[in-house]
Amino acid sequence: MYLVIRKFNHMRSVTEAARRAESGLGYLLKQSPGFQGYYVFDAGNGVGGSVTMFDSKEAAIAANEKALAWIRGSLVGIINGEPEITMGEVLAVVPA
Repeated sequence: MYLVIRKFNHMRSVTEAARRAESGLGYLLKQSPGFQGYYVFDAGNGVGGSVTMFDSKEAAIAANEKALAWIRGSLVGIINGEPEITMGEVLAVVPA
């Protein structure tokens, strides 16, 4: 399993970005091969982000390119700058 974390440090409205992402980007990611899940979080003080899970590194990289294009086109005026992106292989899982 592979994950992608996108962190936005200067957002006008994390809630509005999450609303748009849930119906727009979420739908796009759900159609991507190897998709496992998508989570959006609010870290406070205009900082927000997302975690997306995929079956493989290749699927994560391909979907991330689509996600960045969607973000640049759909979150204008809500985000300031590019997200900080971290990707990596999941080494341990502790299920609920």
